[in-house]
Amino acid sequence: MRRPSRPPWWPEGEPWPPAEGGSWRGGGPWRANGPWAGGPWMAGPWGRHRGGFMWRFGCFFGLAIAMLTAIVALGVWLISVALGLDAVFHPVRLFAVAVLIVGLIAALGIGRAFRRLATPLGDLVDAAGRIEEGDYGARVRERGPREVRSLARAFNAMSARLESTDRERRTFLADVSHELRTPLSVIRGQVEAIEDGVYPADEEHLAPVREATAALERLIDDLRTLALAESGSLTLAREPVDLGVLAHESLAAFRATADAAGVALRVEAPTDLPSVRADPARIRGVLGNLLANALRHTPSGGTVTLVVGAGATSQGSGTRPERVEVTITDTGPGIAPELLARVFDRFVKGEGSAGSGLGLAIARDVVAAHSGTIEAESEPGKGTTIRFWLPLDREG
Repeated sequence: MRRPSRPPWWPEGEPWPPAEGGSWRGGGPWRANGPWAGGPWMAGPWGRHRGGFMWRFGCFFGLAIAMLTAIVALGVWLISVALGLDAVFHPVRLFAVAVLIVGLIAALGIGRAFRRLATPLGDLVDAAGRIEEGDYGARVRERGPREVRSLARAFNAMSARLESTDRERRTFLADVSHELRTPLSVIRGQVEAIEDGVYPADEEHLAPVREATAALERLIDDLRTLALAESGSLTLAREPVDLGVLAHESLAAFRATADAAGVALRVEAPTDLPSVRADPARIRGVLGNLLANALRHTPSGGTVTLVVGAGATSQGSGTRPERVEVTITDTGPGIAPELLARVFDRFVKGEGSAGSGLGLAIARDVVAAHSGTIEAESEPGKGTTIRFWLPLDREG
């Protein structure tokens, strides 16, 4: 191949052809300093790839133009042959007419298929715009090809979840505002009465302020725990824990309250229980919530029973423990059937309940964070049973 002559822009004193790069077709200063350097084809972080991309794009565009031109030319020729404008053999004219009819049918079929595809996609675009504007009730009809129907079904499920989440958020804010208003009202009323001289600043009239403040602290702690659990940010200081020992300790903390209410406390926990790997403070909080609920809803003369035992799972011809089961049973009035299905939801509480409605929701999330499960059983007039399981410590 003939080598090119020295270009006029080549620097004086530089050998031509350039030796760098191995040959005149390689790299060298003429590539870095010539008219191509810094130009639109080589500029930017992807400049060395842009030439190849533009070449492929140009080839594709040229091929598309050529195919379109060939199709138009063929169509014009077929129409002229079918109309007898060109002198051809009769079989050729019949062939042209047949090709035109087949092409027309194919075009109609493609147009119909496009409409079947475009209409549901247009519905999806409109519904997506409505959701963007905050209308989470937007739904679309499931129609069109199977893939489009699947997309519409997924879109409807997504919008339903968004609507449910938005509704829960609004309800949650309203419930939090309600729960905060009660203790704040007590604090404000008592403090204003003391300031105005209606009440003396003694222990009797400061006690409601102290109790309301403690209720606020508990509510804030519960809300923080609930938020951390639902966001997956709840930290657990796991260690081997004997749930039997933890059950005795938790029950002892409620002994005085139970005696004052006339409620008997019973605990059944063997001494040879296998340990679980858990956060003892978090599990103690779960037991405290469940025991407090049971005591609150058990009338005088009733009984609250705490049972801890190892659950067994069949394996071959024998069994081996796989988890530890904790059961708390009371002899209270039970839970209404319409509330039982939602008993672990936030701010769900029975009529006349003095709690915040967060205890069972927190218990559910803490147990779930330990890879355990929790459930509730109850019949009106026959008491309530709350049962949860934690997996055994396999690292010990």
